Amino acid sequence: MTLRKSLLTTSILAATLGLTACGGSSNNDSTTPDTTVPANAAPTNITLTASETGVKENHAQAQVAGTLAATDADSTEFTFTTADERFVIEGNTLSVKEGVVFDFEETNTVEVEVTVNDGEKDFTKKLEISIVDEMDYDFRNESSGESSVAYSGQVARHVLLKELSNYIKGDFATDIANSEDKIGLYYDISSDDYENVWGSRELTLSAFEGAVQTTLTEISGSHKNLKGKLAGNDEKGQYKDWNAENALDGWAGLEAAQNTPTGLTEHLFAVLRENAKLVQGGSALTANDAKLNIDKVYVTPEGVDLQQLIEKFLNGAVLFSQSADDYLDNDGGKTTKGLLSDNLEFGDKAYTALEHQWDEGFGYFGAARNYLSYSDDELASKVKDDESNGRLAFNGKNDTNVDGKIDLLAEYNWGNSTNAGKRDRTGVTDLSTQAFTAFYNGRKLLSENAGTALTAEQMTELEGYATEARLVWEQAIVATSIHYINDVLNNDDGDIDDIASGDYTIEQFYAFAKHWSEMKGFALNMQFNPVSPFVNVDRDANTGSVTEQFKKLHQLMANAPVIEGTDAVEAYKKGLIEARNILRDAYEWKDKDGNVLTGDALEALVAGW
Repeated sequence: MTLRKSLLTTSILAATLGLTACGGSSNNDSTTPDTTVPANAAPTNITLTASETGVKENHAQAQVAGTLAATDADSTEFTFTTADERFVIEGNTLSVKEGVVFDFEETNTVEVEVTVNDGEKDFTKKLEISIVDEMDYDFRNESSGESSVAYSGQVARHVLLKELSNYIKGDFATDIANSEDKIGLYYDISSDDYENVWGSRELTLSAFEGAVQTTLTEISGSHKNLKGKLAGNDEKGQYKDWNAENALDGWAGLEAAQNTPTGLTEHLFAVLRENAKLVQGGSALTANDAKLNIDKVYVTPEGVDLQQLIEKFLNGAVLFSQSADDYLDNDGGKTTKGLLSDNLEFGDKAYTALEHQWDEGFGYFGAARNYLSYSDDELASKVKDDESNGRLAFNGKNDTNVDGKIDLLAEYNWGNSTNAGKRDRTGVTDLSTQAFTAFYNGRKLLSENAGTALTAEQMTELEGYATEARLVWEQAIVATSIHYINDVLNNDDGDIDDIASGDYTIEQFYAFAKHWSEMKGFALNMQFNPVSPFVNVDRDANTGSVTEQFKKLHQLMANAPVIEGTDAVEAYKKGLIEARNILRDAYEWKDKDGNVLTGDALEALVAGW
């Protein structure tokens, strides 16, 4: 609101005093007052009291910068304006306009020119606003100012895995009916075919409408597939030989030579192909005399959803394995990969080898660069249309730089980074912040010391961050497996009691199969982490093994759910509760304030998942 300054008005009374003195004489004495109106002085200063939250980097929403005030000797009413299109002024409040984004790494302050008017005269001043450095995964080369963060290959494999999963759920049925099979395009495409296929094949994932990158080669121009990074096929730096006989635990019945990550993956593909033929041939599901036609080629009559099982297993055997056992590990000092990479030389890149190894580990976790700007509902992509529980602009992804598109390399949350947020929705834990903070602190340490060798103390600190990141990431995986144990036991969409009763719909069966398969697929992942409580590593012998508790866990879960026979089903249900307890007791679970949960509080947490 603008109020004009009031002028000082002076009223003059003229009075003549008649004085009578002896001799009859008189004397008139009068003074003429000064009626000059004082000249209006212009304001002499503008100040800005910064808001408590400050102006944060990487925020596209409107932000209050602070409260404006002016210094003026003869006025208290002012109008503030600015010609700077990045800002808006309402009354005496200066705000950053919606859609304007600042990057602390590019500049930690910004100037805005503000003019104040007192009704007659102006005063203009440039004000400096400090940008708040958020904990975003954005680090710069000190010499060039370029971003030193790069992990395009890791995002490419996230995309390949989602594309494979969507293919199994979608076009695979048509292709298999026509004796075509394109699983190899995702799983083990050759270097020669990579550019020919993925250079023109648009990504099918609907979430990527409006993405900066629309093909896989725009994410990573060099050859990528899933098989090449499956545990055992990129063996350098791994804690054991994953291609050795019986290297894998958790899946019964495979021949010794096939009992490997690659062997199980290709076994599941074979089961998928065979099941698809049965379904397309009119196979009927029979469980407790319920006969329902299966029309999903990836769901078996035994209650296994192969799309979910394959995706969740490969999440561990490729993505988690690569990060936990390669990039964030030191392999007992036997290689120069991972944490033992060189931090001295940049070569022709903006980053050192060690910075890049750490980034690649972070890339497999899958978090967007501004991960901590998301709420748990937003990370879980559970924002309601009315935005009562979050911002639709942050629903799993966010156009941080406001260019109208989603950069799949920086602005999208992939894989297990979203599962951490999903489990945190209980309001008790903060796995997402714990994991990201460990990744951030490790990278910050490397950035601050890029170009120099880490001291022994700094390496110990870095190893601590790596262990923390891997363990909390694993806890997010385990919490998700627990979540699906709960769903198998009790879920309105379809649970084990519904299926065992024989009175259920095909949709209930599909929901049940999905939940069981996610439970099992995630539960296979821990063996790929050398610092897991379920793994014993012998660094000297370059080998390792899972604990007896891990073996028991998978004996209880089995290769498929038990859905027939009253006694057998009840025994299986009790076994799942025991499996849930094994998972619960293997870790130290903390609330968001860092307090260790025990007793009823821990039970409530597990039940809430």
